[in-house]
Amino acid sequence: MLRERISENVYWFQSETYAQVSAGVIAGPKWAVVVDTLMPQETLRMREYIENKLNLSVRYVINTHHHADHCWGNCFFPGATIIAHERCRQMLVDRAPSALEVARQDDPLYKQLNIVPPQITFQDGIFRLRVGKKNLQLFASPGHSDDGISVLVEEDRILFTGDAFMPVPFIVEGDLEQYIATEQSFVELGLENIIQGHGEIILRGEIEDKVKENITYLKAIQKAVKTARRRRNPIEILDSIGVEACGKSRILLGGLAGELHRRNLRSLYYKSLEEEPED
Repeated sequence: MLRERISENVYWFQSETYAQVSAGVIAGPKWAVVVDTLMPQETLRMREYIENKLNLSVRYVINTHHHADHCWGNCFFPGATIIAHERCRQMLVDRAPSALEVARQDDPLYKQLNIVPPQITFQDGIFRLRVGKKNLQLFASPGHSDDGISVLVEEDRILFTGDAFMPVPFIVEGDLEQYIATEQSFVELGLENIIQGHGEIILRGEIEDKVKENITYLKAIQKAVKTARRRRNPIEILDSIGVEACGKSRILLGGLAGELHRRNLRSLYYKSLEEEPED
């Protein structure tokens, strides 16, 4: 697990187990807030750092969305209150128990887990939280999923985006147009850093270019699907379009970029068929 102090009392953690997933800690004088929990294999190591190195307990855990690599570690913070979007709670309650049963068949670690849904939720507007001298703003940032939220550390202009920002945008459970709108809105926040849901920290001078790169990619896959639909063998056509042809490197996210890209194209294609008007 990688770790870095981004600014005073704000820390970044990155998984070495799965897809460079990230998490954050905002430390106050008496307690800390955790933003996402990493993969469960690494959650306890992050908690150990907070308790033993920072000498703090965790009072709140914020889930940016319902996916396992961001919130299945909730159960390792038994004294904390979980905060998320209302849709995140609904999805964890509805979907996570069956997914956990499947995971338990493959990895004994998951037998130690139980799903802990958020106790505090919100839907619209800004949810505010104060941690020592730091003021946090939590707000909806859909696109990757409709329960996505981001967390802004006001004083430092650091934004934890969850998967609303990734080296390769992933929209299988989301919406392409929402993703574009969400990323464009980040440019206007005057940020010093973006902490992506996966991948490296984005610095102030890189933010606008990274947003443009992601939007270019999303528009490229949208165009690819429209072109493929006019052909007799659309799936074969889509599978032949590599991620680099759409402006992204195949080595991103430890080599997972190509698979995410393939799933994006197929998802967009099948969604386009569902949206076709009936005769």
